[in-house]
Amino acid sequence: MIHIFNHYLPWRLAVLVGLEAVVLLVAAHVGVSLQIAELQSTISAGEVVEPSEAAAFTFGMVVFMASMGLYQSDQWNNTRCISARLVVPFALAVVMVALLASFVPWLYPELVLLGATTMTLALAGSLSVRAAFHRWSQLGAFKPRVLVLGTGSRVAKLAEYAQRNPNHQVVGYLATVPGKHYVPAGLVLPRKPEESLLSFAERHRVNQIVVGVRDRRNGGFPVQELLECRMKGIQVIELATFLEREYRQVMLESLNPSWMVLGDGFRQGFFRNMAKRLFDVTVSTVLLLVCIPVLLVAAICIYLESGLPVLYRQQRVGRGGRVFTICKLRSMRQDAEGNGTAQWAAANDDRTTRVGRFLRKSRIDELPQIFNVLKGEMSFVGPRPERPVFVDQLAKQIPFYELRHSVKPGITGWAQVRYSYGASIDEAVEKLQHDLYYVKNNSLFLDIMILIGTVEVVLWGKGAR
Repeated sequence: MIHIFNHYLPWRLAVLVGLEAVVLLVAAHVGVSLQIAELQSTISAGEVVEPSEAAAFTFGMVVFMASMGLYQSDQWNNTRCISARLVVPFALAVVMVALLASFVPWLYPELVLLGATTMTLALAGSLSVRAAFHRWSQLGAFKPRVLVLGTGSRVAKLAEYAQRNPNHQVVGYLATVPGKHYVPAGLVLPRKPEESLLSFAERHRVNQIVVGVRDRRNGGFPVQELLECRMKGIQVIELATFLEREYRQVMLESLNPSWMVLGDGFRQGFFRNMAKRLFDVTVSTVLLLVCIPVLLVAAICIYLESGLPVLYRQQRVGRGGRVFTICKLRSMRQDAEGNGTAQWAAANDDRTTRVGRFLRKSRIDELPQIFNVLKGEMSFVGPRPERPVFVDQLAKQIPFYELRHSVKPGITGWAQVRYSYGASIDEAVEKLQHDLYYVKNNSLFLDIMILIGTVEVVLWGKGAR
């Protein structure tokens, strides 16, 4: 993993982005050369795309592809989905270039040089890179081999997640003291009584050792042997840190209060808050100006189907536990909670109107919360605010739940990008683990990453109910 601005990125993702950027740069220059040869009569020899323009084209396409979900690690092995999504940004880019060339005539020479030829070359290059990357990423030799020290309940979630993780290979689990195994018996590795931990790790070609034991007395934490492994170049890492790094969550099962107090992260400060506020106001203002026609059309549709009111107001819990009123476009019947009892939204909820189903799927119903952001009650990016009745219920059942209220709630967030809608205690736990990762590692860089990921969520309707 690569640690950038408190956020973990898979190093294989960095390799893929780097290779694709090189392909896009080459495609831009080759495409320009071919276009110049074809358009000698209309474009002078001086009309050449500068390196800065090629770099801007490359950066824009990488961001465009990221917003399509093309850099999500869970999609790397889905070649059909990747191929279909890869065509979309290039096709849209061609359309945008054509429209700009039509409406901005003085940019025609530069735009025509980055036209269909460049896009075709870039698409072919990206498909080739991804085909080679897919084949290469399947080779186990390029995955770190991980040994987990412990077989108790703390590592059960790791055993579940590791089976579908493309970034590392868990070779097995090693029990340090006799006891019940919470991982499949076939994954527990036997160890000879006279064999040292270093010899055991070398025999299994281990690169990393994850310490997942809870009781560290009576040999549960073999300090001397772990130090010997570390001195031989084998990385030794805490379970909580490993889970955060590999899965970009803070797993509740693995948490120790001392890790949260003494470890990195969970930092707040004046300059960070000022930068975030400036980011919120800028993004919200731009989005509001762009989406005013969408809001008007949505309001008219709601009124025609089910009358007034168009807006729906509801109390939510914000930063520091303060209660505020959130605004949304109404997507449910007016008697959705006629009995006065708060209910989780369910999949295919029969309380949702026909217009409301589209608004929820496209997330248009969330747009009025821009006004909450401009008022300072919310941030654009942060944990989604919950209703007070649900907060009281969840705080009693889920440890560390109140930590999510140490930052402002957001219109979108890490949990919305990485996980589906939460409508039960178990799903609330999963959401909280993502929210705690954001609270621990929040930065302007992570906010931008979440905004790019939100585009994919909206376009493909991920997690909506």
